[in-house]
Amino acid sequence: MTPRAQLNPTPDQTFELIGSGPYDFNKVLTDARTLQERGEVEAACNHRYQAFQRLMALLPDDEEVILEWNHRNSRAALELLHASAIDHFLIGDFEMSAALLELLLELDPEDHLEGSTLLAFDYQAMDEQELFDEVINDVSDKQAERVILMLWAGFQREGHLPEGELIRLRDRFAPYYREFRADEHPADEAYLRSIESERPTPEAEARELWLRTESLWARFPDFIEALKQ
Repeated sequence: MTPRAQLNPTPDQTFELIGSGPYDFNKVLTDARTLQERGEVEAACNHRYQAFQRLMALLPDDEEVILEWNHRNSRAALELLHASAIDHFLIGDFEMSAALLELLLELDPEDHLEGSTLLAFDYQAMDEQELFDEVINDVSDKQAERVILMLWAGFQREGHLPEGELIRLRDRFAPYYREFRADEHPADEAYLRSIESERPTPEAEARELWLRTESLWARFPDFIEALKQ
């Protein structure tokens, strides 16, 4: 009888996660998105977290496993891990979010989903400065997120915003500078139309970052207030 799930090694030293039923992670990912679109957010979150638990049960304790990104079901498992990490981040469970992302990076060292960026936010929220210093090197300096993270880290450590990073945010990432200093961040029709298009405007992308991290700034409002001054 064929197992419902198995890890098949490839010549590239990776593994393909073969599964059916609850281990058909591509279907699980699709079902979770459907629940989310119907407004059943808690059910969607539970769907993703339960998939993570099933994945954990499959992984050996004594062997490194790197999942094959180009394999459909393996990639879906990685995407579920990342999505569940976001779920926990949004409710302020930074420790669980970080744990999920650490596993994600073990299974996908190339970090196709850029989990390092969210992990840096988690570590800073947890005041894990040494871990933050390690992971921030994996966040591209082409991302506005890196500048915001460096600003926040500097503010947390020194009590004021690093001037060089502030100038960089203002000059190189102006839409993000304006967005993070704004009093309102409406997810209005213009924003939705742009962010769902093939080429979102920088302004829409800046608002998306704000909306993705808004729950964080509700917990750490002093940083945003410093940006506005």
